[in-house]
Amino acid sequence: MVHIVGIGALISVLTAQLFKPLVYFIQHREFKFLRVLDTGGMPSSHTALVTTLTVGVGVYQGVNSTLFGITLIFSLYFIFEATGLRQEVGKQAKVLNEIIDKVSKTHHLDANELRELIGHTWAEVLGGFALGLLVALILFF
Repeated sequence: MVHIVGIGALISVLTAQLFKPLVYFIQHREFKFLRVLDTGGMPSSHTALVTTLTVGVGVYQGVNSTLFGITLIFSLYFIFEATGLRQEVGKQAKVLNEIIDKVSKTHHLDANELRELIGHTWAEVLGGFALGLLVALILFF
């Protein structure tokens, strides 16, 4: 049986993904439901998941437990990875897409567009953290 901590983490990630089309609509005045399937964007579902998971382990195992320490370290690494390497890969994809767009106007190119929404900004991570913490507070307290 899945523990409430696992269920909470799943609720966080699903809620974050469902918010993405709404946030995109607010930012761009265009509704794209398929944003629900994208990585990257506001809020960070990665951060929401690991925040709920870490708080849940802290509540049920205690903040002095080995499992909480391990969960916290992996969660922080997960968050920094989402904002660091993955964000840089997204920036490179954006530049490459611009180059492909310019070259395709003068040369015959049939290239698929590279995904640019791979990593997260710190604002997106903060949004994911707030969402993950809210889910944890509702479920665990």
